Amino acid sequence: MAKTDITKYVDDDTRNIYELKSHNTSLQKEYGLTKSLIEKISSEKREPDWVLDIRLKAIHAFYELKDPDWGPDIHYLDINKIATYVKPVQGEARRWEDVPDDIREVFDKLGIPESEKEALAGSGAQFDSEIVYHNLTEDLKKKGVIYTSFDEAIRLYPDLVKQYFTKAVPIYDHKYIALHYALFSGGSFVYIPKNTKLDRPLQSYFRLNAPGAGQFEHTLIVVDEESELQFIEGCSAPGYNELNLHAGCVELFVKKNSTLRFSTIENWSRNMLNLNTKKCFVEEGGKIEWIMGSFGSKVSMLYPLSVLNGRGARCEFTNISFAGKGQNLDTGLKVIHNAPQTSTFVNAKSISKDGGICTFRSNVHVKKQAINSKLSLSCESLMLDNISRSDTIPVDTIETDQVTFSHEAKIGKISDQAIFYLMSRGLTEEEAKGLIVRGFAEPIAKAFPVEYAVEMNRLIDLELEGTIG
Repeated sequence: MAKTDITKYVDDDTRNIYELKSHNTSLQKEYGLTKSLIEKISSEKREPDWVLDIRLKAIHAFYELKDPDWGPDIHYLDINKIATYVKPVQGEARRWEDVPDDIREVFDKLGIPESEKEALAGSGAQFDSEIVYHNLTEDLKKKGVIYTSFDEAIRLYPDLVKQYFTKAVPIYDHKYIALHYALFSGGSFVYIPKNTKLDRPLQSYFRLNAPGAGQFEHTLIVVDEESELQFIEGCSAPGYNELNLHAGCVELFVKKNSTLRFSTIENWSRNMLNLNTKKCFVEEGGKIEWIMGSFGSKVSMLYPLSVLNGRGARCEFTNISFAGKGQNLDTGLKVIHNAPQTSTFVNAKSISKDGGICTFRSNVHVKKQAINSKLSLSCESLMLDNISRSDTIPVDTIETDQVTFSHEAKIGKISDQAIFYLMSRGLTEEEAKGLIVRGFAEPIAKAFPVEYAVEMNRLIDLELEGTIG
């Protein structure tokens, strides 16, 4: 049995929890992107021909499409040097005790099983390329709720998956979503039936453990009419000297008069390229709430898109990014108003230190039929020194004058006067800066579920100490 390296683990050292590594030698690792590899992955997963067809189309799309000519430079990414498929020998488990010892130990230290027992209606855990655990409470199964790994959903609910898969995010959307569709593995599938409101959230946790590897999980969620769901994503990875890649995809469908709150804390390490794609279709009276925290990665490029297709559809977007030395976090949102009386509310904050770069991009399109719509965007950036950078880049296309629209952006440095005042009250300079930063981030923390708000504050502390990644 492979053993977990916990020689550096200390109970009161939070960062060492995230640095925990499983040195599992019984792994199947494949590199690059070739037709033979894609056919092998599809065969091992026992996928139907229509899924293999999507994968093969995606290979061609990846090599046809070019890198974006804006944003962070990622020219050094060589897909042939990335382990694009890393598979544990044992498959998905329904009981936590059936997960392999070395993998279970990592998730135990991260607190995954405890959070499931205390606060969740269901939980999933992915390790590298495969889901290793998935579970849903029996009462929700009886109500017709589906929560399973995406691979299993293809086998058990092929017609339902086929109805929605690639429909929100098409294969040719951009180069790295094409890469995702060629290599997708793991992820979660959720279906909430009509008139079903979950009183506890579902959670999926994604751990990229292997050095020099890629993770390409696919999450697809359908919240049917008059229903409610809170879904939480957690992501983390230990630090290596090799480049890692995350190119996941999230497709969300919020039906008439339904609500989906989608919360994410991304705590990658400084060797990670995070090229994630998320998109949601919202029908009449529906609501999507994005709550996001971006920490740790070398580069992030993430801009969730909400398409408000029905009268009264709503989007709320709450986000915080923290960039330290060597980090370039390029995040934001896109929203399309396709119907009357739709609304968007944005509260985004960023913090940068030690030369870190935070960029917030918004792309808003209000169609001419979206009369009486309302949009309010607020972006605030805090720089902790003179060598860091923060930018806000809005692009707004408004096709009707029957709209209420406001965009506020604030960029500033931490106040020397505030630091001086707090130090005069007995705080050290580091304590004073920490207090100001946590106060700046508090409105975002309040939007997260309690357990994730605690984790976000821990990550802010670690960033202030310079110990992430």
